[in-house]
Amino acid sequence: MLAGGTDLIVDLKTARLRPSALVNLKRIPGLIGIEQTDKGIRIGALATASTIARSDSVTSAAPALAAAAAHLASPPVRALATIGGNVGRASPASDLGPALIVHDAIASITGIRGARTEPVEHLYRGPGTTTLAVDEIITGFFLPRPPDGFGSAHAKLGKRGSGTDIAIAGVAASVVLGTSGEIADCRIVLASLAPTLLRVGAAETGLRGAMATASALLAAGEAAAEAASPIDDVRATASYRSRLARVLTRRAIAGAIAAAGGEVAP
Repeated sequence: MLAGGTDLIVDLKTARLRPSALVNLKRIPGLIGIEQTDKGIRIGALATASTIARSDSVTSAAPALAAAAAHLASPPVRALATIGGNVGRASPASDLGPALIVHDAIASITGIRGARTEPVEHLYRGPGTTTLAVDEIITGFFLPRPPDGFGSAHAKLGKRGSGTDIAIAGVAASVVLGTSGEIADCRIVLASLAPTLLRVGAAETGLRGAMATASALLAAGEAAAEAASPIDDVRATASYRSRLARVLTRRAIAGAIAAAGGEVAP
């Protein structure tokens, strides 16, 4: 299946993949576009990263996703790379996947047996592996309208100074602040820190009901580092990635709190 082709074309040139045929999805009606309704935002699977990054609807309702799209690779790649392709690729270093998960996004999927939906969080099975059948494609994503007091953020470090390359480590976070400023709910998802995208339940549990303080964020960072299972590769060592898990988790949570209109107390 050919969507943006930013990964597929490379795989074809290096002979990593040798398909007998390619199916171009780009002219299928309804797969492109961003639509905002009272219930949330629907994003077509062929919406590009650059379109998502520039969307006022996404920026206001899903700031983590807009930020992740803005830091995906380089401008030429962002102009081609699609949200459906990024998720379907199931890379542990996915930029858009964590941001979708912290927004409780639902994927719409169509195949020869009909249509179904699945939370993005449940799509990932392992590196490069999803729950999609060979005859299924992602047609779009739905992000429900966030509650009052909601904020989200994305933090990433790559080898380039701008971070606009594959993540050494990445974190997306969302929070819902209560009327007294406490963290009523939160989601934290790590990238490039485990064999697949990793939601950090221990860190979330520790933050729920807590006030937004530096010590609470420090504890969440520690929980994220403990949950991570990073590897050594050509981009970074496992120990460096563990330190990044701590730092980027704190940054992402602080950014989400700020997006929700709150602030982190000393």
